[in-house]
Amino acid sequence: MKPGIILTFLTVVVCSLFLSGCDRREEQQALAKAELTALVQERNKLQERVDVLTKERDEEIAKFTTAQITMNNLKNLLAEESETVIELEDRNAKLQATVKELQKKLGIEVKEELVQIREPDVVFVPTPQDVVDKMLEMAEVTKDDLLYDLGCGDGRIVVTAAKKYGCRAIGYDIDPNRVKESLANVEKNNIGHLVSIEQKDIFTLDLSKANVITLYLLPKLNVKLIPQLEKLKPGSRIVSHDFSMEGVEPDKVVKLTSEEDEYDHHIYLWTVPLKKIPKTEEPAVLNDFLKWP
Repeated sequence: MKPGIILTFLTVVVCSLFLSGCDRREEQQALAKAELTALVQERNKLQERVDVLTKERDEEIAKFTTAQITMNNLKNLLAEESETVIELEDRNAKLQATVKELQKKLGIEVKEELVQIREPDVVFVPTPQDVVDKMLEMAEVTKDDLLYDLGCGDGRIVVTAAKKYGCRAIGYDIDPNRVKESLANVEKNNIGHLVSIEQKDIFTLDLSKANVITLYLLPKLNVKLIPQLEKLKPGSRIVSHDFSMEGVEPDKVVKLTSEEDEYDHHIYLWTVPLKKIPKTEEPAVLNDFLKWP
């Protein structure tokens, strides 16, 4: 083959290879530009999302700051209002005391509004009248006695004692509704000169002035009263409708079938000083058995 032809062939081959390399570079550059453009777009989207989240965060911080300021303002206002309320209550108490003092000087009798001291210990269940009569009979009430009815309900025991025996009597109840009923009963029977009704917690009373105590409570409440009952004068009588007093021996127990409700009722009588029943220790095995659930 002639040298000129070979040279021409080589030239053509080299030019073809060069052109082919240029095309590939352009293609690679185009791909790189496309990828770069896609990345920039993705970055811009992410930046937009960051901007939105930053704005939302700033708005929430602003809301929280505003709420915190409002809460602090409310706390300060509440503290001021509390101080004002305390001051007004103090002034009101002083004014009420002044009014009562003036009413007392002028001889004006004012009945105070009854309020709930606490929840009553028992639900009110009236004692049948024939049971009331038997309780007072067993207590041997006389006109010289002072009778306390602890939990007086509608006042039937103190009213009966005053009317039948002419004794002085005081009914105590914690329930304002029962106190109102008792007061109405006393007024209805026109015995206000002998009977008074007071709203009191019976477990706070000094019972030492009474000669007769009447009860219609629960056994555990009778037991709770023992320290107060022990302070009664010797010879004082205690009568309880239906419920005994654990740890204290009664002098007498009477069973009565009421004509009102036709049920059997038990009446317990104790005299002071109370006759305590000695506690006996049971064998260890029996104690364990009794404690077994």
